[in-house]
Amino acid sequence: MTDNPKFLSLLGMCRKAGKLSCGHDGAIGSIRSKSASLCLLSSDSSQRLRLEIEREAGFEGRSIPVRILHSTMEDIRCATGLRSAVLSVNDEGFAKSMLGLLNTSGEVTE
Repeated sequence: MTDNPKFLSLLGMCRKAGKLSCGHDGAIGSIRSKSASLCLLSSDSSQRLRLEIEREAGFEGRSIPVRILHSTMEDIRCATGLRSAVLSVNDEGFAKSMLGLLNTSGEVTE
């Protein structure tokens, strides 16, 4: 089961706006530079990656929300054009909208 189509569409718009960092290095870089407002992990991401992202997101007083999606890397590729297990949203407005959609759809675990 994939996430809400509105969510995936918003993810695509975020990518087109240049406010999305994809992949391990991109996401970690955004977290460390404090430009990330939200981190998203695909359902088929590894446990090791999940733990690393959660640790980075909470390190040194950072409290960046991390969400594990029901969407796979392939679903993310269809929405963004990039196949990735981890993404960081680098815009507060996009992050707030995505969190709202994720929290109301009930399709996401933390």
